[in-house]
Amino acid sequence: MRKQRRSARSVAVVGAAAAVMLGGMAAPAQAAENYGQYSRFGERSAGQHWADGQVAGQWAWKPLSSTTSEISWGDPKKWPPAYGEKFVHSGDWLMLDGWRDNGTYYTVRVTKEQIGDAKCGNLRALATSGRQHYVKWGISSQGYCLKAWGTITEKSSGKVVDFGHTQIWSPPAPCSNRYLGDQTCIKQWESWWDNNGSPGKPIARKLERDQYIARGKGMAFKIHQYFPKEWKSEAKSYWTW
Repeated sequence: MRKQRRSARSVAVVGAAAAVMLGGMAAPAQAAENYGQYSRFGERSAGQHWADGQVAGQWAWKPLSSTTSEISWGDPKKWPPAYGEKFVHSGDWLMLDGWRDNGTYYTVRVTKEQIGDAKCGNLRALATSGRQHYVKWGISSQGYCLKAWGTITEKSSGKVVDFGHTQIWSPPAPCSNRYLGDQTCIKQWESWWDNNGSPGKPIARKLERDQYIARGKGMAFKIHQYFPKEWKSEAKSYWTW
């Protein structure tokens, strides 16, 4: 997972329910779900995902404040890893600020963002500066597409890399894996592009995958990577540290 992000990166349900009538009486509306309830963003949560009968990677959220948390991905035998992504909950959104790796920090800032439907149609402007809008905080009952273009700046050197990132977030649906059985998941499809190693050149595709995030469990319930090579993993354990 860390290797997937290191090419300059190289690198989450339902809306408020209406009251229903039951036995002639109105039942109270249920509270809307949010990304934190699926990803466990605000908790000291962690998990391992397995492939081919052995551990394929580990992740852990480390809350830094009431609105900010960092997620690390890496090899459990070499924990903690040097790599960690910082996210900020701001209003209706979870924003990606950047990540640390190689002893420095990489800041992500957009120059253009769009939002559209689940097929990436009907796109409209979302932002032209600031942190990347990564996922809606409130879990939507409809799928939606996010497209972002911008720059990654290596703080230690000032090196700038161009990137493009497309995501499709799908609403809650049943999901299962061989280790943990039936759950409810939201799905993220993403395609990441950058020109790391060749600043000023056109961006090129570096990663394409699906990730399923399970309600109350966390990240990486299932991962299906399509590019640069096909690969699959499934969560085997989750815990709080």
